[in-house]
Amino acid sequence: MQKLNLSQTLSQKLSPQQIQFIKLLQVPTAELDARIEEELEINPALEEGKDKEQEQSQEEEYEDSYDDDLGRDDHELNLDDYLDDEYSGYKMQGDGNYNADEEDREIPISSQASLHEQLISQLNFLKLDERQKIIGQQLIGSIENDGYIRRDLEAIINDLAFGQNIETDLDELEEILRKIQTFDPAGIAARNLQECLLIQLERKEHPDDPDVQHALLIIHDCFEEFTKKHYSKIQKRLDLSEDEIKDAVNLITRLNPKPGGISDGLVRTQYIIPDFILTNNSGKLEVSLNSRNAPELRISRSYAEMFDAYDKSDKKDKKLKETVTFVKQKLDSAKWFIDAIKQRQNTLLRTMEAILKYQYEFFLDGDETNLRPMILKDIAEKIDMDISTVSRVANSKSIQTEFGVYPLKYFFSEGISTDSGEDVSNREVKSVLQGMVDGEDKKKPLSDDKLVKMLNKKGYNIARRTVAKYREQLQIPVARLRKEL
Repeated sequence: MQKLNLSQTLSQKLSPQQIQFIKLLQVPTAELDARIEEELEINPALEEGKDKEQEQSQEEEYEDSYDDDLGRDDHELNLDDYLDDEYSGYKMQGDGNYNADEEDREIPISSQASLHEQLISQLNFLKLDERQKIIGQQLIGSIENDGYIRRDLEAIINDLAFGQNIETDLDELEEILRKIQTFDPAGIAARNLQECLLIQLERKEHPDDPDVQHALLIIHDCFEEFTKKHYSKIQKRLDLSEDEIKDAVNLITRLNPKPGGISDGLVRTQYIIPDFILTNNSGKLEVSLNSRNAPELRISRSYAEMFDAYDKSDKKDKKLKETVTFVKQKLDSAKWFIDAIKQRQNTLLRTMEAILKYQYEFFLDGDETNLRPMILKDIAEKIDMDISTVSRVANSKSIQTEFGVYPLKYFFSEGISTDSGEDVSNREVKSVLQGMVDGEDKKKPLSDDKLVKMLNKKGYNIARRTVAKYREQLQIPVARLRKEL
């Protein structure tokens, strides 16, 4: 039997405006322009640029101050030549050299042929019949951007049978593959690293050179030992001297393990747009927002004037009421968006200023050893905000300093205790660890155990597993793989 019950619960839910503000807060400067453009397109009550009355008052104030200093009669200045709505607003760059025409310009792209186009061009120079050309094109199409064919040849045979209606076998496929492997760049179309290195060695200008012959023997007969840097085993197995092994290994290490590269002929460059700019004025550090974070937005005056017309009209008109309701929604949305942008600016600045005070010593000279241990909670307590808010600000944001551009996440690190009882940033420990590895004897690289003992002598209380973790984060291989002859 069904029953009806009343229950009262207390819950917290974010309003749509709060959700949008959270999303707006974590948007980096590089994407803020696009977000504002989107809002301008969907909301006609929102406009960019300063309000006309504000511009006029600023212009009159400027003219008055100019006349007081220099005199109106002797120095006439037409401010209209300098104050133009087309160049005001949030699009102004930090250096003031924004040009509206630059948006319409296409970025020139290099006309360099892609890897596959270069290989197809070389394929056309071979004396192949139409059937063999199709097989060659299928093989070239299976080459990945780094230059390898990792697809099984049996699978390529099936592709030719079902896709091109061409019957072939492994012998014919490998014969055409060997021809493709003679193309430039050397080592192309190899099926693994060992084959790639062998192809490059066989194509050396002086294949009879002893170093080339020794290198071929190492890659062909002792490839596994070579990858593990077991040079003593290679020396005994091939009966080579230490100098012969060293010369051969130096030759191998100069070969290209990725003959195709990874860009496929197209170079893509990414530029970092800093959200904050740090300046050092005679020892006094000052942080400011990138000008793109301070767009000039305003409420449309024509939409605001519609309410005046509504007060003077017949309020019983149903269509007019619907129109005014729509206008009010757009005005409220525009007002909220402007307030959200201002709140975003305030939150960003408060967070960055707190980070600046906490890591003041580092920002003076950029010395990594001056970084203090700092977590999100430390900054959240200083600015009296939630940890999640600080996390959103730190995410995908960066600051430009005199010694480089740093992501905000860089300044957050855990602490490690020292013999003196102080806590230091793990970045300081990583920096010391990197220096130890850089200065080690490459013939006898330092093991993790030795690194632990050396760090302990310097006063850092750190375990072996922590050293191994930091070494992996620094992309430093184990001692055996750092060994050199």
